[in-house]
Amino acid sequence: MRKLYEKLQTLCIFREILKDPVISALCNFLKKPTSSAYAGFVAELYNANGGNLGEYIKELCFDSENVFVKTLGSGKSAPKYMQKTLESELELLQEVAELDKSALRNGLDYKGFLPDFTTTNLRLKDIYLHRAENIGKYGYGIYAKHRMFYVDEQGDIVPVNHPDKTELSNLVDYERERSIVLDNTKALLCGKPAANILLTGDAGTGKSSTVKAIGNALWKEGLRIIEVRKDQLCSIKKILDELSANPLKFILFIDDLSFLKDDDNFNTLKAVLEGSVTAKSKNVVIYATSNRRHIIKENFSDREGDDIHRNDTMQELVSLSERFGIHVTFSKPDKETFLHIVHHLAEKNAVEMTEEELDLLAERFALERGGRSARLAQQFIDGLLSR
Repeated sequence: MRKLYEKLQTLCIFREILKDPVISALCNFLKKPTSSAYAGFVAELYNANGGNLGEYIKELCFDSENVFVKTLGSGKSAPKYMQKTLESELELLQEVAELDKSALRNGLDYKGFLPDFTTTNLRLKDIYLHRAENIGKYGYGIYAKHRMFYVDEQGDIVPVNHPDKTELSNLVDYERERSIVLDNTKALLCGKPAANILLTGDAGTGKSSTVKAIGNALWKEGLRIIEVRKDQLCSIKKILDELSANPLKFILFIDDLSFLKDDDNFNTLKAVLEGSVTAKSKNVVIYATSNRRHIIKENFSDREGDDIHRNDTMQELVSLSERFGIHVTFSKPDKETFLHIVHHLAEKNAVEMTEEELDLLAERFALERGGRSARLAQQFIDGLLSR
């Protein structure tokens, strides 16, 4: 046990895992094997993932933002001595992953009951090297296992633990609009020039759902989504700097974007879109949704006031919209489209009702709420299912 402890203390590339609660508890046991130290290690493992040591070691390796993956992620080749160090450490961590209760208990005099744990047989080195060779698809650190993120109050990027699971197959109609966004995103993943996109249209037509569904469809190809609130736009340049060396591809997603005329955030986003050096990062695009065609809330005084340079003022109001390379409009569905969405959702959810009755109730539902939308269609079906 002491020999394994000493070997773990020589970790270099994966050295930060020595601070991990499970590994730290294991090291305490290996250094001084007691029944209490053993139970402390297993307790930490139970709390971490239910008691699977092999899976836990694997996830620790995948989550590690170590110098080796950062070197590969930046597009450089790791030197041979670093590669050799990595492989040696993976072999050591494989040895740790294969530990079981009987192996750890051999050094104990204690004969009473001790808690058990399990492990998973895996070829850690082969798996890790495969992911490293395809780092543009798998990523590393927090980006390795999470697909969606948000920016917290300190401006840090934080994983969304329970992301929206909307899939492209759940979305009905608007195929042309979605295909524009999907094709642009695939271009980003292929390393081709990709545009920033503004998605506008009526509320509930599927603008936000389109972005999230595309994120879910392509995350295994190396796509991640980071949601940024309008009041956090001042953090975008910092975020772009942070992501520029990351091997993955990112969508900065700004939902429900609109500004007052004198909003400072307006000029911040405009400056980013119109060509700062960091905004041209090849692995990041900005997708924004808005219920407003020109994003800026206009007053009649903006159109007809006594501003001597009225035309210049109006140009300013639409200038931000024009700085998105692609503008996609999601129009409010007509009756035929709305009922088509209703029929699709009804069939998917096994709603037992004649088409005539379904149409009648759906139209009544829409009229009572002042219009038709994909969101209202889903709410209508949810209401039928709740009865």
